[in-house]
Amino acid sequence: MQALLPPSTNNLTKPALRLPRVAPPRLAVLKCAYRSDSVHLPNSVGSSRADWQSSCAILASNVVSQQPQPPSDKSRNADHVGSVNGHKTSVDLEIVPMEKLSSALTITDLSPAPMHGAQLRVAYQGVPGAYSEAAAGKAYPKCEAIPCDQFEVAFQAVELWIADRAVLPVENSLGGSIHRNYDLLLRHRLHIVGEVQLPVHHCLLALPGVRKEYLNRVISHPQALAQCELTLTKLGLNVAREAVDDTAGAAEFVAANNLRDTAAIASARAAELYGMEILENGIQDDSSNVTRFVMLAREPIIPRTDRPFKTSIVFAHDKGTSVLFKVLSAFAFRNISLTKIESRPHRNRPIRLVSDSNEGTASHFEYLFYVDFEASMAEVRAQNALAEVQEFTSFLRVLGSYPIDMTPWSPSRGDD
Repeated sequence: MQALLPPSTNNLTKPALRLPRVAPPRLAVLKCAYRSDSVHLPNSVGSSRADWQSSCAILASNVVSQQPQPPSDKSRNADHVGSVNGHKTSVDLEIVPMEKLSSALTITDLSPAPMHGAQLRVAYQGVPGAYSEAAAGKAYPKCEAIPCDQFEVAFQAVELWIADRAVLPVENSLGGSIHRNYDLLLRHRLHIVGEVQLPVHHCLLALPGVRKEYLNRVISHPQALAQCELTLTKLGLNVAREAVDDTAGAAEFVAANNLRDTAAIASARAAELYGMEILENGIQDDSSNVTRFVMLAREPIIPRTDRPFKTSIVFAHDKGTSVLFKVLSAFAFRNISLTKIESRPHRNRPIRLVSDSNEGTASHFEYLFYVDFEASMAEVRAQNALAEVQEFTSFLRVLGSYPIDMTPWSPSRGDD
């Protein structure tokens, strides 16, 4: 599980892997800052990609934009582009200096996505041997997996055409939601086009010849440490636990620094890649340890009804959480099952003040709500449900409508 959580403040300072950098050329890159326009759901979804994008990609009514508000006309500089090919557009094109981007691009980086049958480039967070790399391989067999040092970089890799897809974790059956990626889903304009569930099988790794009694500490991702806590205690490893950015990165760090007093919790593939030995196999406290990943692309897929689909949305209301029951009833009334509901702080409006002549001023926290439900946007009942939800919300966005992962699941085993 490769969630982005701050590493503990210790002496572990491994160099972060980043996307390949080249000398920045003297040119500018176009950055799209979307404005959310009001879009009304039709009774049916068009058959073309353009129809689907215009109908379902962004739904809003009196939208509270999640992006910083654009500057006034007086403050806009000469580089502002208000139209494309002579036509007015709701897309702001702002010139952003190349130096401000996370990585400089060459013309080869901006090549179009592979044609059908070509090898996909799939971004994931972590280093080779990470569970996210395995999820990318399960989602897109024979893909070219591109490691990224942060979740943010994986999103940008797709937006900048360095990668064609990104596969990122959003929740774990033991550790819960990966909040960072929920926030990034809203910040970026990528679309969820699929999901994959990966059983997580943890191993205790050390350098060749190291025995458990020699160990002074165990390092890994914070969730991996938490998922193995009871087993480590049963093994008699009452040693320091230290958190790093990811599981495979922990194995790489131990191997690169020849740490014979330190073990890592990571996958069996990480042991093979970094020349380590498996001291204990399958050390997760619960064998039912599964991570759900989402597949992200620059454009949505056209929803269908010939197989089970799931739809992910995010919404908010400018008067707080009082409308939550009404929103959920729109799905219950149409017999649409919810598979996930997650709340996150409303970053633009974290606190709402409520005046009361008798009690003074009260403050309430403001939230965004993420919901997954089992229905395709090609179904009329799903369209009607969202049309009703739109009446109760000030912000509503469809993150994606995509096939459900129906792969038969079994508890993680030693040969996974």
